[in-house]
Amino acid sequence: MSIQSHSDKRVTTHVLQEMKLRSEKISMLTAYDFSMAKILDDAGIDILLVGDSASNVIAGHETTLPITLDQMIYHASSVIRGVKRALVVVDLPFGNYQGDSKNALQSSIRIMKESGAHAIKLEGGEFVQESVRRIVSAGIPVMGHLGLMPQSIYKFGTYTVRATEEMEAAQLIKDARLLEELGIFALVLEKIPANLAKQVAQTIRIPVIGIGAGGGVDGQVLVTHDMLGITKEFEPRFLRRYASLYEDMKKAFENYHSDVKSGKFPTDKESY
Repeated sequence: MSIQSHSDKRVTTHVLQEMKLRSEKISMLTAYDFSMAKILDDAGIDILLVGDSASNVIAGHETTLPITLDQMIYHASSVIRGVKRALVVVDLPFGNYQGDSKNALQSSIRIMKESGAHAIKLEGGEFVQESVRRIVSAGIPVMGHLGLMPQSIYKFGTYTVRATEEMEAAQLIKDARLLEELGIFALVLEKIPANLAKQVAQTIRIPVIGIGAGGGVDGQVLVTHDMLGITKEFEPRFLRRYASLYEDMKKAFENYHSDVKSGKFPTDKESY
């Protein structure tokens, strides 16, 4: 039996804070279209992330970098129309906030006004603090993201676990505290040691959502296409596949193809 918190009560940033205070875990998955968003919302998922991972699983790019602001707004608008309860957070795409806080604010305002989304997410710590400060000061909720940061893949050159060395771990904790002081409402930690993630979650007051960061945080996020088994090539340790839809869908398509070719579809009962 599934567990749905707050019944039909809309999830807000305040509700997420309450969930952390009472040690209730937060569920978060990605969504890029109306139909999937409706299913996720009906399932009781707390946060839907309109992730720049759409660049990978929807558009087929190797990295998250190519997706544009207009494309993110399109996906976010589709998701919002399928949601009644979940909090919808939208990734600010690469190039729309790094080094230019005015552009960061303008891009965030466009997302909020044109899509109807509830919050934005961006990657980085002290190097993006001016962007975070400006966006928060405009009343737009901001979710942070530290650890492995896919938009910086060409800087790091690898998708391996981050913050395993003492200096980088110390910087991550420092960045987490800074982001909290700047007013973010939640923080995603991606692919870092579980003990470090737990330490961060215990250090800061805002909810911490993990992906490949162990169970000591306040919630978990996965890419929906990965956990459903629609994607096949991606096999990180942290990924649990809850279905094998690639094979199920492929079989359905093959059966349809065969029935059309053989004339078994449509039957008289399926005709007018």
